[in-house]
Amino acid sequence: MPDPNTPAPAAGPPAPAASAASPPSRQEVIADAAIALLAERGMRGLTHRAVDEEAGLPQGSTSNRARTRAALLELAVQRLAEREGGVLRVGELPPPGADPGPLADALAGLLHRFLTRHRTLLVARYEVALEATRRPELRAIYDRAGTAFADAAHALLAAWGSADPERHAQELIAWTDGMMFLHTAGRVNGSRTPTRARLRAGYEDLLRGMLGC
Repeated sequence: MPDPNTPAPAAGPPAPAASAASPPSRQEVIADAAIALLAERGMRGLTHRAVDEEAGLPQGSTSNRARTRAALLELAVQRLAEREGGVLRVGELPPPGADPGPLADALAGLLHRFLTRHRTLLVARYEVALEATRRPELRAIYDRAGTAFADAAHALLAAWGSADPERHAQELIAWTDGMMFLHTAGRVNGSRTPTRARLRAGYEDLLRGMLGC
């Protein structure tokens, strides 16, 4: 029996080596610094000067790339979506089959990776999500960045035979987001991160109910 804490092998082609090795652009460096500040200091700590300092860039570098606070937030949200997509690699998911167990295991591996290695991205996203409830222009950017994830979940469940992939995709995302929040900023924040086996059991219960297995 495979070790449940061992990451699942990639089911699809890996990202091109040249792309993975490419140094980040100046815009990406600025956006990454903004994400780090959002996670560390919150929305009030996000200023052009602070981003320059965090990124180790000359003063004025961030202003040259993003003149306004809104433009800086847009850069951060777009970069968040890119980096989250790099963590939630769709190529690691198995092809459709009769047994949703392998899919549950792969999804558990992706979520466990997020919770153990990428908490900064989660905290930054929660900061942006709250701010977006008060700023319609940011809400449009935030929602647009998240569309790709919703579309991917819809396509995934449709391929696996869901009778209602739109509803099931929303429920799958809600469960995943709920676990992320619970173990990052919720009432069990700071407690032991759930094991991959625990997450797999949750996904398997959910998927078997959705797919009628």
